[in-house]
Amino acid sequence: MLELIVADRCTGCNTCVEVCPTNVFEISAAGLPVIARLDDCQTCFMCELYCEVDALYVGPDRERREPVVEAEIVASGLLGQLRRDSGWGEWEGDPRYRSEYWQLGPYLQAGAKQTTERVQRRLAARREPVAE
Repeated sequence: MLELIVADRCTGCNTCVEVCPTNVFEISAAGLPVIARLDDCQTCFMCELYCEVDALYVGPDRERREPVVEAEIVASGLLGQLRRDSGWGEWEGDPRYRSEYWQLGPYLQAGAKQTTERVQRRLAARREPVAE
């Protein structure tokens, strides 16, 4: 689940807002992305992959948030790890990092299933009983 936007790194490009398939982000009055609908996060990692300045951290647990301390995440080297390990962006073609993007398949499938179930629940809640 999306855990953190590192404000010191964020440039306000708002690519994360554009690529998020479940509309988790909104653009603040300052023009920066903010997490607006965390419960809609399907942990697809798209925001993290597309963030060219590595300002986002998505935790591996799809079901619940994990406590994170920004300074520890920054110091850990986890920011940008997914981009490097998958050969994404500036890491494409770098012989030190071979693309492992195919390993995201189970996460993306689980995220799609979660999104479908969420949409079905919302649609069912909106339906009114049909008068006979």
